[in-house]
Amino acid sequence: MNPTLVAGIGNIFLGDDGFGSEVAQQLAKTALPPNVEVADIGIRGVHLAYQLLNGYETLILIDAMRRGEQPGTITVLETTLAAHADPTGAGPPVDPHSMGPDAVLRLLAGLAEPLGAAVRRVLIVGCEPAVVEDGMGLSAPVAAAVPTAVTTIVDLLIGTETTREAQCTR
Repeated sequence: MNPTLVAGIGNIFLGDDGFGSEVAQQLAKTALPPNVEVADIGIRGVHLAYQLLNGYETLILIDAMRRGEQPGTITVLETTLAAHADPTGAGPPVDPHSMGPDAVLRLLAGLAEPLGAAVRRVLIVGCEPAVVEDGMGLSAPVAAAVPTAVTTIVDLLIGTETTREAQCTR
């Protein structure tokens, strides 16, 4: 079986931006296939990029993601590292405290070829936030979406959930 990393990202000190961390914590308590590792990455996007170089074939990122939907709406996107590569080859400026999915994927795309990363499939499970400002704790609609996100990710891991191709924006 192909190794998979499920990574919750976001800043728990910015309200709903802590969604990825909360879902990762819930997933860690859930029975998952043996080839799956769950990590609460938080704001350590650089750490995530280097961790992926250990040979994961699939990455599932979990994050708050603005897409213009109702708060609490779960969206699943499929993308590729190539879609996030920096055409200039310069790579993104690295700010370890504000690396959303695009920045992490750009960094990884820049490292993947020279270091031989094997990430072949990238899925993003996003939740429309209601509040992304100073403060801890999820808003009611985002907190209510956590179990849905957990179920969605489990379904993705066992192959019953479908995705649609899109590039993640933040």
